[in-house]
Amino acid sequence: MIKAKKQYGQNFLQDKEILIKITQAIPKDTKKIVEIGPGLGDLTQELLKISPVKAYEIDADLIGFLRDKFQKELKERKLILLHQDASEISCFDESKYFLVANLPYYVASKLILQALEDENCQGLVVMVQKEMALKFCAESGSSDFGALGVLSAMICERKILFDVSPLCFNPPPKVVSSVMRLIKQKEFKQMCELDSFKSFLRICFKSPRKQLLSNLKVEKQRLLELFGDLKLKENVRPHELCVNSYLKIYEKLKDKYERK
Repeated sequence: MIKAKKQYGQNFLQDKEILIKITQAIPKDTKKIVEIGPGLGDLTQELLKISPVKAYEIDADLIGFLRDKFQKELKERKLILLHQDASEISCFDESKYFLVANLPYYVASKLILQALEDENCQGLVVMVQKEMALKFCAESGSSDFGALGVLSAMICERKILFDVSPLCFNPPPKVVSSVMRLIKQKEFKQMCELDSFKSFLRICFKSPRKQLLSNLKVEKQRLLELFGDLKLKENVRPHELCVNSYLKIYEKLKDKYERK
């Protein structure tokens, strides 16, 4: 019997209804699915009914289990199973794909951003800690709206689909999970130079309760003029701005954040 390993953040989903709801949220025209952390393969089994699957699994014990379970699918190349740490891969596949996963909480935000930055990724349906789903799907003005919300809103249509009780897992996690869907509409390169924009956002949200004016270490008069042009209040806080305002401020200040 395979036991969940704490070091990999494993919690095996055991609720068949949840598995079906996840697969129903995947776009109908999906031709290829990438799965991160297939675990015991219960979700993988459902995904294979939709399209071929490429799965990344870090746990050697699970790799052996999955090879036995999916002998036929592996032989027919409907399933490609890779023993790799997905967080160390920048491009999950060389062709267009849709990402589906029950992501370990400790590495979820990194993997989601990796996928969003990968131009072959068309979108994702993932289960994460509810707190993280709220950050990725937050709207401007919400206290949850931060750098993750800005980045996902820039290029995605976003929605939290449903919550998942800890009782649906073995072992049960200590928190509620949520399944969210992000469908890409654009690529980051159409909007900004991503690395410098991320540096800019880190500064903007460094002290999220402070006024944006004090977070941006730029000459105050220059900022006041810029805020005036954009019709922003002098005391506006980071979570109160919309994506377009961030992009406009960045455009005016990007010389400070671009790589030399």
